[in-house]
Amino acid sequence: MNKKNKFNTAVLSIIGSGFLLAVFGYVNAQGEPPTVIETSSHVFTQMAEGVYQVTGTGEVFVMSNALMLVGDDDVLLVDSHVTPNAANALLRSVRAVTDKPVRYLVNSHYHFDHAHGNQVFPEQVEIIGHSFTRKKLNGELGNVLTENTMVSFTEGVPALVQSLREQLEAATSEQQRTQLAAQLKYQEDHMHSLGEIVPTPPNITLETKMTLYQKMGDGSREIQLLHLGKAHTAGDVVVYLPTERMVFTGDMMLPFLAYMGDSHPDEWVETLEALKGLEFDVILPGHGAPFQDKAIIGHFQAYLSDIWQKTAAMKAQGLSAEQTAAQIDLSNHSQNFAQIRGPGADPRAIRRIYALLDQ
Repeated sequence: MNKKNKFNTAVLSIIGSGFLLAVFGYVNAQGEPPTVIETSSHVFTQMAEGVYQVTGTGEVFVMSNALMLVGDDDVLLVDSHVTPNAANALLRSVRAVTDKPVRYLVNSHYHFDHAHGNQVFPEQVEIIGHSFTRKKLNGELGNVLTENTMVSFTEGVPALVQSLREQLEAATSEQQRTQLAAQLKYQEDHMHSLGEIVPTPPNITLETKMTLYQKMGDGSREIQLLHLGKAHTAGDVVVYLPTERMVFTGDMMLPFLAYMGDSHPDEWVETLEALKGLEFDVILPGHGAPFQDKAIIGHFQAYLSDIWQKTAAMKAQGLSAEQTAAQIDLSNHSQNFAQIRGPGADPRAIRRIYALLDQ
């Protein structure tokens, strides 16, 4: 384990410049850059006393961020990553950072990249999530393993593994072979663990709010688990730390455009308005870097309203979802979201809006 106040070059190359800029733009209460603790698979960025944004180093395919809250007696984790393999790596890393036992795991929502590591957590760990998340993960609302969201993000993994195998066989230099071998192991481990997933639901649920108190010295840390409304899914939970003035938003609010395949964009805008009503200085997202610029929330609200209205208009003109996805012009938002490079949108988002309009 390595403690330091800045990232080393290897970690920087994996995490990327976006995270670098955001972290070094943020300073703690003492006006200093946050302390970073690095294990082989994870980076723990200390955002406040006992508050860590958790990201991957690139050794294990984790796909999403996590949050770790360390108190005097126990640990609370938010999100369990994408597979049992990733979650096991997370638990190993937690043990390398603190000897406190994990008491709670909170699911920000049910999506595979945030909740499909649930199964490896010990029985004594209480898993908390929205009641909708429980229904999705216990099969009441269908099989999450065969739904479009997971399939569309994972169906290409076997082909990628095969391609890396062929590239490794054809590689001529030792440097190429070393790099390709590492990439191949990374993807093979991920592929094998995808086949081991057993969706595991929360055993404690909330509807709108739950408050936990974590012992800290002579007092306690207040941890609010809030469902502010439908957004990225019907069961998003944000983790709000009122004293630290931070909020972990899962995929409800990211520093870039979020996946919308299971979303409620017609209600998401109002939910984000409720988020803006909380008193916080830093957003810790489920993907990407922590950020402090609240203007991003308004930019995303404007995008959501626009994509909803333009999609509805094109549907009314008789265009299919695929035609709308190819032709819709949202380039007026490109200055706020670099993902937008011209006409077009994610077909999964457009199909979702069509389905909601049909309802």
